[in-house]
Amino acid sequence: MAQPSDGIGQENLRVRSGDLVAGRYLVTVAGPDGSEVQPCPPHRYPEPRRRPVGGAGSGAGAAAGPGPMPAVGPVALGAAPGDLPLLDREGQVAQLVGMLSEGRSIRLLGDPGSGRSALLAAVAEAAAGLAPDGVVQLSGYRRTADDLLQDLFAAGYQADGYRPDRARLLELLARVGAVVVIDEVGPDGAELEELLAAAPECAFLLSVAPGSGGALPVGSRLEDQLLGGLSREACLALLARLTGRPLDEAERSWAVDLWFESQGLPLRFVQAAALLRRRDAEVDARLAAAEDRGTLFGRPAEPAGLTDPAIREAELRATVALPSVAEVAAPAQLLLEGLSDEALAVLRLAVAFGGECPTAPHLPALIDVDHGESALRELTECGLAESLGGHHRLTAGVLTALAPRWGTDAQITEGAAEHFAWWVGHASVSGAQIAAEAEVLLGALRAERAAGRPAAVLGLARSAAPALALALRWGAWRQVLELGAEQARALGSARDEAWFQHELGVLWLCQDQPEQARTALEAAGRLRSGAGDSRGMLASRRLLTMSQRLELEPAASEAQTQAIRRPVIRALAERSWQSASQSASVLRGWSRRNVLVAAGGLVVLAVVGTTVGVLGAGSSPAPAPAGATVGGDNGVSGNTMTGTGTAVSAGGATASATASGSASASASASTTATAGTPASATATAGRSHSAVPTTQQTTGGGTTAPGTPDQPAPPVAAPTTPSAPAPSDPGPASPSHSVSPPPPPTQNPTTPSAPASSAVPPTTPPPVSGSPTLKPAAAG
Repeated sequence: MAQPSDGIGQENLRVRSGDLVAGRYLVTVAGPDGSEVQPCPPHRYPEPRRRPVGGAGSGAGAAAGPGPMPAVGPVALGAAPGDLPLLDREGQVAQLVGMLSEGRSIRLLGDPGSGRSALLAAVAEAAAGLAPDGVVQLSGYRRTADDLLQDLFAAGYQADGYRPDRARLLELLARVGAVVVIDEVGPDGAELEELLAAAPECAFLLSVAPGSGGALPVGSRLEDQLLGGLSREACLALLARLTGRPLDEAERSWAVDLWFESQGLPLRFVQAAALLRRRDAEVDARLAAAEDRGTLFGRPAEPAGLTDPAIREAELRATVALPSVAEVAAPAQLLLEGLSDEALAVLRLAVAFGGECPTAPHLPALIDVDHGESALRELTECGLAESLGGHHRLTAGVLTALAPRWGTDAQITEGAAEHFAWWVGHASVSGAQIAAEAEVLLGALRAERAAGRPAAVLGLARSAAPALALALRWGAWRQVLELGAEQARALGSARDEAWFQHELGVLWLCQDQPEQARTALEAAGRLRSGAGDSRGMLASRRLLTMSQRLELEPAASEAQTQAIRRPVIRALAERSWQSASQSASVLRGWSRRNVLVAAGGLVVLAVVGTTVGVLGAGSSPAPAPAGATVGGDNGVSGNTMTGTGTAVSAGGATASATASGSASASASASTTATAGTPASATATAGRSHSAVPTTQQTTGGGTTAPGTPDQPAPPVAAPTTPSAPAPSDPGPASPSHSVSPPPPPTQNPTTPSAPASSAVPPTTPPPVSGSPTLKPAAAG
């Protein structure tokens, strides 16, 4: 029974740390007490920029996203059988390209080893110019639907450390128009439909992973295309190419039997070619032995017809039996006999990792193999391994055939956890490299668990989890956390289990799963409280409280935050600057008294809801009578704070206005075409203000002088001729009214001893000399 532990030693662990934005949260990964989550400030939201992936006619080929980085090995170096031209697939390539050009999406079905990956690569190359954003190639190998959406977003946009929420993701992916080619897609059903609905402007070509590919729902955008095997002639041609020589009659008959048994699967003929090459090597060894015997002991006399080396080679080849068709159906055991020691060691490591082959740079540290590229090349040429998803994996049926023979090799995986824990924490390793090796890390964790080394599992899980979180491989991140929590529970380490539960709570919170997040955070808090980790307990409780509070609030997506908060703030800043500059220019020409009067006038206009335009008749102003006094700047006297005033025109007409803050208001105005007729406008309200004294600007003759430098004369409409009828525009308060034109007032510098009056600047612009009758101002 495992003894309880306070936690593994963390002093030698290299742990990555950093910040990322996930939805509406700012996540600080690998903090002292675990990852921290807080609402993301608006200024921290990234601005995704479109990534050029090659448009139509640009000549750019297929653009690969960040997930499926090419693996180091024979496929990437261009020396593997997979780089041979496709045989018997030209019609299918043309058909698929034609369907994609019509905007249709295809799901490619087929048995393992039918050549789906090679066909997808050929279609991606042929469809490079179909869509505006080119072709995006992704790997779906052991990736969730959320991982595929993130990979598609990263292929179309440049935004490091950003995982948008669903609303923002749908908004961004709706702008991408590309041909999306995904190999080995695991999700199906509703998850697959969500993937297609997230990018409505894209055409998809998917190949289904073994064990997936259920029935499509009704109304699906996908159309199923079944990929069968090659024709008999194509299989024979492929076998001859990979063998490196023409086939004899016995080999052709053997290949035809294999074609009937395998239904023309290309993988079976790749493996059969490896068996024929091994047979040729045995024939060459026999020829070399015969030459050595002839050199040492002398050659016997031979007939003239047998001196041709090709004839002798054919005779020796006939003496080496071909494997049976049943043996070729499961050739892994036969292919082991011809492998080199390095290739055999790599194969054993891959079996221990659950079928995942680490890339070549890791092999010298894991199994002391100096030429890892050559070993991977040998496995690929034999049909035992293939490159997919950024690394190599064993082909279909190989793991099943070899696992019972080797079982769990604890010796070959010893030290693998320490190596990968050091590697994921090294500063020179990029996030893309970690994402490409995610399946290898999971394989190493499972191998260490099977070997009975839980401490090694905890050390690797503690180092790999933050690295996978920052690399945005969250499907693998969740599996690492679950494995770590399981091993910590088995080891009895409460602190380590609490750390993994805390990280699981962060993951579920960022993926908008509040129930699962609350369960994990509550478990982390209880474990930390029982272990005496008060600081860690407070961190988990704080995160739990924040998640509960945010759960009650409406979840505003970051798309709304970016579209509403940030642009509005910029717009308000610009508007405030403009209004400040305009106010400064107005105050330079107007006095404080006029500004107060203008504010009172605006209150009147807001309550009444209309503006009365002043029109007049006549081309010359009427002279003011002797002794007439015009109050204020514009002939208006009254109280500016109560909003009441009386306007005295040159012809004796008066106008009065009263305003206050009540909800009801009334206004009336009456005008006549003859000068001297009084005109009045009243507006009543319930609230009153205190009166303030104002000054009056007069001249010695009693009339207002023209404008002064600090008090410009407000513009006044010019009167019209008496014979011209004055147009009338009835306002909302009176059915009809006429306006008597006042003369243009004059003003002098302000006299301190003048009587108090107020001035209201007119709202109409100054007329041009000799202009026709002005139209009344529009109603407010």
